[in-house]
Amino acid sequence: MHLQDRLYQYYLLTRLHKPIGILLLLWPTLWALWIAAQGLPPTQILLVFVAGVVLMRSAGCVINDYADRNFDQHVERTQDRPIAAGRVSPPEALVLFALLCVIAFILVLTLNRLTLYLSFGALLLAALYPFTKRYTYLPQLVLGAAFGWAIPMAFAAVQDQVPKIAWLLFVVNILWATAYDTFYAMVDRDDDVKIGVKSTAILFGSADRLVIGVLQILVLVGLILIGRMAGLGLYFYLGLLIAAGLALYQQYLARNRDKSGCFQAFLNNNWFGATVFSGIFLHYLASPFPL
Repeated sequence: MHLQDRLYQYYLLTRLHKPIGILLLLWPTLWALWIAAQGLPPTQILLVFVAGVVLMRSAGCVINDYADRNFDQHVERTQDRPIAAGRVSPPEALVLFALLCVIAFILVLTLNRLTLYLSFGALLLAALYPFTKRYTYLPQLVLGAAFGWAIPMAFAAVQDQVPKIAWLLFVVNILWATAYDTFYAMVDRDDDVKIGVKSTAILFGSADRLVIGVLQILVLVGLILIGRMAGLGLYFYLGLLIAAGLALYQQYLARNRDKSGCFQAFLNNNWFGATVFSGIFLHYLASPFPL
């Protein structure tokens, strides 16, 4: 295989052509950075975290496909992925995963010591998540922790501490990720049952939409508490009102539990995250700069 073709397979393996995962990881990271800095965070920190989001999401896709290499070929949606289709070897994938993690770690070295220490948790969660679906019906919780670990890291980078509000935002992100990734898991539920892969979609069964609805309510309540703790104002709560409407729309999209509707409900969470960030951003933009 020519170098250009090889690089293209790596591009597919890291799923850079499907940026939804980057966005779902990016939004809570930006929530945390803006709240921690009470507005625009330092440019260096912002750039490191944005680059880190892209690198670690890419690394997560690689290790996920490595872990699922014997399962993906039996699932219609994933059978053409580079490792499952034999276009990238498992050892190659491990080397690529390590390389992406090393680059991300080099970026973290430019930040303070507390953030550096916390970065090992991010690596552990990214490597652990793909294997949890073998042993537990709650891999979505681990995904939420992996996607949300940038939150305590962001507060550590900006404030050199991880206050209570950071941990509350972290928990909110776990609930949100469990909700949206259950929509995603509903797309593959039939195939997962056949091959023995576990998920919250299987665990919740016919109560899936009800449980997702409860999780969505808890996310909104948690964000209201965060708004009160951070002293956020009207723009933030208007953003939450729109986000609540988006949550209802997601329920509508998944009302028949068909694959297309569930997948569209999952994708719509990009707008949920963006709306929450817009409220935070506009609040600090409209407020006087802190002394």
